[in-house]
Amino acid sequence: MPQSSPFNRITLIVLDGAGIGAMPDAPEWGDAGSDTFGHICESREVRLPNLQSLGLGNIRPLAGVLAVDKPRGCYGKCALQSNGKDTTTGHWEMAGIILERAFPTYPNGFPQTLIDQFIAATQVPGILGNIPASGTEIIKQLGPEHVKTGKPIVYTSADSVFQIAAHEEVIPLDRLYEICETARRILRGEHEVGRVIARPFLGEPGSFYRTENRHDYAVPPPRENLLPLLSDNGLDVVCIGKIASIYDSTGVTRDLTAKNNEQSIDQTIRALRDDARGLIFSNLVDFDMLYGHRRDTEGYARALEHFDSRWPEIESAMRPDDLLIITADHGNDPTYPGTDHTREYAPLMVFGKHARPGINLGTRESLSDIGHTIAENFALTLVAGTSFLPQIMAH
Repeated sequence: MPQSSPFNRITLIVLDGAGIGAMPDAPEWGDAGSDTFGHICESREVRLPNLQSLGLGNIRPLAGVLAVDKPRGCYGKCALQSNGKDTTTGHWEMAGIILERAFPTYPNGFPQTLIDQFIAATQVPGILGNIPASGTEIIKQLGPEHVKTGKPIVYTSADSVFQIAAHEEVIPLDRLYEICETARRILRGEHEVGRVIARPFLGEPGSFYRTENRHDYAVPPPRENLLPLLSDNGLDVVCIGKIASIYDSTGVTRDLTAKNNEQSIDQTIRALRDDARGLIFSNLVDFDMLYGHRRDTEGYARALEHFDSRWPEIESAMRPDDLLIITADHGNDPTYPGTDHTREYAPLMVFGKHARPGINLGTRESLSDIGHTIAENFALTLVAGTSFLPQIMAH
């Protein structure tokens, strides 16, 4: 195992969907003018004093979040080099995997031949849905028929996902998970979606609600990525929230359960207080799931303020030899038409008690610069990306 590193631990926090302005190729994705952070800050006064002090407003002008003369952190933004704008694509790129071919999406639902194969393999009595939809809306609309017929609800979104919703008292969890595992085996080749997702719910017609028993079945990433590189060299890879599922648990040494932002922040603080050497990797899912996709600008603003308000707890849990990186995996502008992710730059803020403050890291060509930096810190090599470690190391 590498013996001495500039930083003993690196914590990577992904603000899911929190882009900071359209990339030059955004028009090709139908996302011209998208700007998650920018439009939220324009919607009202958004108070983010801690992120401002780290250099958020130094990345680029934001209404109410100004550049500061002496940022406490380093700052910049990362382009998404891969062909895509979804969760898996963004997170994989951070770990050094650049996707040339986007995961398939299904704006008109899945082909009937695929659905027929799914029904035959799972031996369900048929399916309902097969459309792109909001998960809360589709169970409201099709939940009563599902309860009557026992047919699972199959739907997708703007993401590369095959989602299966079922009432836990109609299709028990074990059976739903088994159905999802079968779907994962079927969805290969041209139909290899990024994730198959079990979406269980409970309640009565008119008051159905999703439970926290969601389970994701991801495509296993190529092994040549940051997580196994670290763990194969005896380092800790502590994953929080949906991170482990995004990488199909490849290279993960510890998986801390968190179903929402609050739990992810709590678990990140807990991990920082524990002894570990390596990577703590956390995802704050609510920005994307609850506010971006549902086009809830006010909810998004409040969630950003809440994260900002908890920053002092995170910082106080950090040790002198810790480094912390804040970024995003893609955009999800709640003011933009539709419910899709948006092709945006990801913010980059880097902070450590012994890191150099106030360094402008500029516009990075790829999110994989993050993974390359983390690998280099532990004297390891990731093929993709360019490290910014020399810029942030204290002299």
